[in-house]
Amino acid sequence: MWSPSLLTGARTEEARPLTWLHVDLDGELNSDPPVPPSIEVWSSVRDGGDTKTKKSRRTLALPLRAIAAFQRQQVKQAQQRAQAGDKWQELGLVFTSAVGTELDAANVRRSFRRVIKAAGLNPDEWTPRELRHSFVSLLSDGGVSLEAIADLCGHAGTSVTEKVYRKQLRPVLLTGAIAMDRIFPGTGERA
Repeated sequence: MWSPSLLTGARTEEARPLTWLHVDLDGELNSDPPVPPSIEVWSSVRDGGDTKTKKSRRTLALPLRAIAAFQRQQVKQAQQRAQAGDKWQELGLVFTSAVGTELDAANVRRSFRRVIKAAGLNPDEWTPRELRHSFVSLLSDGGVSLEAIADLCGHAGTSVTEKVYRKQLRPVLLTGAIAMDRIFPGTGERA
């Protein structure tokens, strides 16, 4: 769950009910226009099963690392299904318990803490939501516009994206310097 969440910005409450029917690992790259591999983030574990906002219902193209992570999940799940035998409950979910049932929030937090601890970080300082913050910050640092990032996150505007999720200042600092160099071209003088 962790790689796809980091690489797509999907909330964990959106990843938990994700079904394989809403995952397209092949796309239709030869169609016109081409359709990339994607996930359909159309539901959530929130009351009523709907996403957090109407804008949160979205289809996200998958980067290559996310495709590979989903493929590994398919293999892992097939192994779990075989080990569980008659105990397996086929619900079509992508991320499941060892017997195919939906993960609850406590399962997700425990699993995330194990990963964080294995990475040498303090599990008390990290939550699964940090993946979404990292997604936003990495895209912002990579030069992606706040508007595009807000769309990917399912935010109605850029305010939450910028004030809550973006955790670095580098693009802001660079923007000012780049603008000043454009306004005052040349190398300048030493003081």
